[in-house]
Amino acid sequence: MKNAFLTIVVLLMAMTTNVQGEECNRLTVDEQKLGFELLFDGGPLDELIWQGNIEGYPVKEGYFVCEKGGQLLTQKEYDNFVFRFEFKLPPKGNNGVGIRTPLGQDSAYYGMEIQILNDDYPGAADWQKHGSIYGVVPAKTGALKATGEWNEETIIANGSKIQVIVNGQTIVNADVAEAKPIHDAEHPGLNNKTGFIGFLGHGDPVEFRNIRILKIDNEDVLNRIPEYKK
Repeated sequence: MKNAFLTIVVLLMAMTTNVQGEECNRLTVDEQKLGFELLFDGGPLDELIWQGNIEGYPVKEGYFVCEKGGQLLTQKEYDNFVFRFEFKLPPKGNNGVGIRTPLGQDSAYYGMEIQILNDDYPGAADWQKHGSIYGVVPAKTGALKATGEWNEETIIANGSKIQVIVNGQTIVNADVAEAKPIHDAEHPGLNNKTGFIGFLGHGDPVEFRNIRILKIDNEDVLNRIPEYKK
């Protein structure tokens, strides 16, 4: 009886609600219809879904947190996709989302890194601000909620076009085929057609939940994504 009670408590703790008051770590009805895949259900990180430094991202009460950091990447590769997640930043929090990245390489250059960073992070250049394609495309600022609150983010990759939407605001809408890396630095990852997706922690306790992804197979599916802008 005691073990059954503890199991129920753990499940209730994992079934938190997101910033819109919906149950967390579950696909919405619309996401189910579109074919989204849930990458985190509030329980232990599934090694069939994730690879890399799993132990660096322990699961708490319906979310996981970057403690030791390192790369936490998907087992699958994705080319064109819609990636949705929620995150909470601590003061001076720093992390990133690697997209189209290969294994065993620096995702910021051999893939692309979408910054996760406080807007007031000391000394951050424009191309390091939250949502920026690191070293390539600066993002608009001002979309983040106050430190310690949950934020919603969507990253859409369709060919060479990359969009980043934070709390309903589009902060990046760029064609990386036309982008020029800062300081003319080499950035071979801009040419990648596919690769792994994941979090690139530096040890700051950034929290994550409600993580899901949709592979884009055709333009019709993309046009049904409300955040998408042509």
